[in-house]
Amino acid sequence: MAKQKGPIKIKGTLGDITFAKTKDGYLVKEKTSLDGKRIKNDPNFQRTRENYSEFGRAAKAVRLLRTSIRTLLLSCKDSRVSSRLVKEMMKVIKADATSSRGLRNVVDGEAELLQGFEFNANATLSSTFFAQYVPSIDRATGVLEISIPSFIPIDEIVMPAGATHFKIVSAGTSVDFENNKFEEANSNTGILPCDATPVAPVTLTNTITGASTHPLFLVLGIQFYQLVNGNNYPLKNGAYNALSLVKISGI
Repeated sequence: MAKQKGPIKIKGTLGDITFAKTKDGYLVKEKTSLDGKRIKNDPNFQRTRENYSEFGRAAKAVRLLRTSIRTLLLSCKDSRVSSRLVKEMMKVIKADATSSRGLRNVVDGEAELLQGFEFNANATLSSTFFAQYVPSIDRATGVLEISIPSFIPIDEIVMPAGATHFKIVSAGTSVDFENNKFEEANSNTGILPCDATPVAPVTLTNTITGASTHPLFLVLGIQFYQLVNGNNYPLKNGAYNALSLVKISGI
């Protein structure tokens, strides 16, 4: 898709050309002569239909995964997280080595490929939180846990300007992609000052029903606050908060 240049920006349609304003600026594209009916029925578009089917499956899986950790995502701002996660979910689906093309799915794919995904590309956990931590998933007991040894906040956390306090958060979720259901548990450290005072060893435990037969996801994040007149306020509406998929147990 081409970009519009010059002082005058156009929105709308002129002949076969469509002008639109997007997050990437003013764009322009030519209308296509293809219609939905042809794509659905023409044998020449079999591959297109297969791609559409798998893309739709990826988008649905992303919505469910995001919903399963919604309480943490509400405090983590990235307008492009959905499109970025769909791209990665397509890799999971394409790793399905048993289903036919067009029928490949998340359950038979490799959910572990999502490990390391950052929900806020503008503030990643890997560039914000440097303290050591050990993520673990016990599928039999349903315990998804993060263990963090003692650390000094000002040495191990890159604090954004204006932040005075922080909170470490975690969530564990079992996602049933086939039936569009999930089970979630979350935990946090409470709000702590970002100073030279050592933080005692932390264990964030998220317990769900044991012996799950669905993919399990463990996320870890950090949220920032500013103390004003005795009250802690979220900093910049979550713009600097980080959240990452740190461990996954597929089926």
